[in-house]
Amino acid sequence: MDIKALIREIPDFPKPGILFRDITTLLRDAQGLRYTIDTLAEKCADLAPDCIIGMESRGFIFGTALAYHMGLGFIPVRKPGKLPGAVHSVEYELEYGSDRLEVHQDALIPPGCKVLIVDDLIATGGTAAATAKLVEQAGGNLVGFAFVIELLELQGRQYLPDVPIVTLVQY
Repeated sequence: MDIKALIREIPDFPKPGILFRDITTLLRDAQGLRYTIDTLAEKCADLAPDCIIGMESRGFIFGTALAYHMGLGFIPVRKPGKLPGAVHSVEYELEYGSDRLEVHQDALIPPGCKVLIVDDLIATGGTAAATAKLVEQAGGNLVGFAFVIELLELQGRQYLPDVPIVTLVQY
């Protein structure tokens, strides 16, 4: 299946000169969504994760579905102020400033737990790299990353730890 055909391109969003890759059209297509999750599960099976982490918000969509498909638990990584308990936190740089991500300290990442980080897209790699730092803070063992889309021109994978990176579509 050509899932690239199900990803809508929106020019000049969120600002002029940016070509936004919109996954809502992929999510709406039942066969496309099923194929995406099935293919991610197949490509990530050898990584043998114990749990999956997904970042707010689109990482929740693909990460939760993949965790369900693989019979694993899911751990959400949130933006600041969204979690009520004690958190591990990491600040990271964006092209236009900085941001922070958080995960509950009791998110059940026992020492050595094999973690797969899942998101819809890797661009500059900042969010994924920050999430990898959270996994390390929590004592987990990062076994890989899985993304539906990779924007090759932005070279985000060069900023990630040296673990397997699974992508389905590259632009």
